[in-house]
Amino acid sequence: MDASVNRIPISENERAVIIGIQLPEDDDVDIQHSLDELSQLVLTAGALVVGRQIIKRQALDPAFLIGSGKLEELKKFISEKSIKLVVFDLNAIRPVQIRNLENLLKCRVIGRTEVILDIFARRAKTIESKIQVELAQLNYILPRLKGLGGVLSRLGGGIGTRGPGEKMLETDRRHIVKRIQTLKKKLSHIARHRNVQRQERLHNEIIGSVVGYTNAGKSTLVNLLAKDDLFVEDRLFATLDSYTRIAYLDDSRKILLTDTVGFINNLPSHLVQSFKSTLEEIKYSDFIIHVVSLDMEVDRVISVVNQELQSLDCNSKPVILYFNKSDIADAETKQFIKLRYPDAIIGSGVTGEGIVSLKQKIIESVDIISKHKFAKIC
Repeated sequence: MDASVNRIPISENERAVIIGIQLPEDDDVDIQHSLDELSQLVLTAGALVVGRQIIKRQALDPAFLIGSGKLEELKKFISEKSIKLVVFDLNAIRPVQIRNLENLLKCRVIGRTEVILDIFARRAKTIESKIQVELAQLNYILPRLKGLGGVLSRLGGGIGTRGPGEKMLETDRRHIVKRIQTLKKKLSHIARHRNVQRQERLHNEIIGSVVGYTNAGKSTLVNLLAKDDLFVEDRLFATLDSYTRIAYLDDSRKILLTDTVGFINNLPSHLVQSFKSTLEEIKYSDFIIHVVSLDMEVDRVISVVNQELQSLDCNSKPVILYFNKSDIADAETKQFIKLRYPDAIIGSGVTGEGIVSLKQKIIESVDIISKHKFAKIC
């Protein structure tokens, strides 16, 4: 992780305050939603959010991000509430700003990216995902080493500190560059092996990718369709690896379904790049099931996922829109969805509601895809 934040040890129950900075061009609603999401991210990373604040600024302060008055208020709040961690809703904080803030506030300071990387480090289980996470962490560290000086040796624990470890963080730029090259070679080898498996499937099977915002219920839906037991947890980024399972649509039809890592607003670009080989499973699928949770702001999360699909050159693929978690949605919300998205399926991966309709929708798509795909092979 970013060496500039690995310095102050934490207690077992880390208490955090989150700060959003609203610039003149920022929308009030977007800022609130982003801070809500950051709260969930910090909770998923293992900390307790005991305070949150939105600070309006004309521009970010080059030394401290925020003004002296707000800094004094924040310093007092930190002291009163025994805060150990301040999280700014920013993807990039300069090392000098972190150093200045930590010296003044006497606690650790990190940004949104560090929290996401920390969660990914916790969630990585397979060799591939561990390599991908370490590569993302090192790519994040590398351009930020300049000016850190002796702080590299003062390591602590907590959110934003998991990953390469103390030995890696104490090496110089050349060693980190060399490690990045090694990790890329390992990922390239895994990608080649994955591609061989993929080519075998592409010629013989219809493949669907299940995508969506993080915690939308993708794995739960795959479990229901494939009658499997993929890991499911009501937390952000519960699944980092892509898993492919057989799903039987009826007595004569079966397809392959691939569960993928969830998307999120402002997902760090270096993280997307590191997970490129995993995300390519979406690119090579025949169709997409886009899972949207009804307990989220649907228009916003759909827009985020569509943008990511476009960046992966997947925006032209057939998409089945599935609104999940109908068991916790009210009648008004369901009616709104029916009017706004008339072709979508509303259901629940927990209760099974809407699954028959979803399967029928998939069958219709598979029949069309099969005519073109297997005709070309013949």
